[in-house]
Amino acid sequence: MIFKYETWLAPRNVGMTTPEIDQETLERSLTEHVRRFNVILHNDDVNSMEHVIDALLMSVPTLSEEDAIQVMMDAHLEGKAIVTVCPQETAEFYRDRLQTFSVGASIEPV
Repeated sequence: MIFKYETWLAPRNVGMTTPEIDQETLERSLTEHVRRFNVILHNDDVNSMEHVIDALLMSVPTLSEEDAIQVMMDAHLEGKAIVTVCPQETAEFYRDRLQTFSVGASIEPV
């Protein structure tokens, strides 16, 4: 038996549809189901303020220079400061990156 190419293909004019999902609803749904963690910067008396700001900027790409300065100042004055809030895997990555610059950092669940 010889099959024609068209006989085993899906019927014509039958298309797959995808449900329309509002982006805001999707993002809200994801954040509700993913456990969030604070990335915390700890003050130290070893690193210069400039070094800490540079470490923040190179480790956490979502921070602006102004945000990095504010986080550094908060940690300097209060002993620690929240750098960002994100899913656990990302928080671990940011913490580890900061630690490669010899900057004290930790994570904790929100």
